[in-house]
Amino acid sequence: MNRDNVELESSEILHDGFFRMDHFHLRHRLFAGGWSPSLSREIMLRDPVAAVIPYDPSNDQVVLIEQFRGGMYAAGDKTPWSIEIVAGIIEKGENATEMARRETFEETGCTVDRLEQIMEFYPSPGGCSEHVTVFCGMVSAVGVGGVHGVASEGEDIRVFSTSTEEAMALVRSGAINNSIGVIGIQWLAMNRDDLRDRWT
Repeated sequence: MNRDNVELESSEILHDGFFRMDHFHLRHRLFAGGWSPSLSREIMLRDPVAAVIPYDPSNDQVVLIEQFRGGMYAAGDKTPWSIEIVAGIIEKGENATEMARRETFEETGCTVDRLEQIMEFYPSPGGCSEHVTVFCGMVSAVGVGGVHGVASEGEDIRVFSTSTEEAMALVRSGAINNSIGVIGIQWLAMNRDDLRDRWT
């Protein structure tokens, strides 16, 4: 199946602020043949995102960040601060690689020495257009810490480093509970030996 198997009947912008929400009426071909009934879907439209796993192969340390997240607050989470890897929206005029390097420095203070694209995915394709490109970036974790972020964007980001094993323990315990962070840390746990062979 491809886009030719979807018929867009109408679309309407419901909200256009920090995020954009559109209302679609559409139908699509069915696996058994024929067409679906007309479907009504509200979809959040988001610009593409790049994410980075900042990894120090010499010390086997991953640099993580923690910040307040409104979505967790709205969901009723008791601790709406999220432990994450670096991520941000790709701005107009820059590509994913440029954004990855910029955002890593803004959010952690780390400079990326090497950068490898490792995967692309949709975190929530049922209701959001967001598409994420994930990189692993070689950084030095020596001396990292403190609070970073762009104040004019309301960012208040705590930075810390931890071992890959400890990062995986945070995933297992549910302390890291966002999809980009979980996927990134699990990838690192599976691939760090290869990275250390190639990067050190």
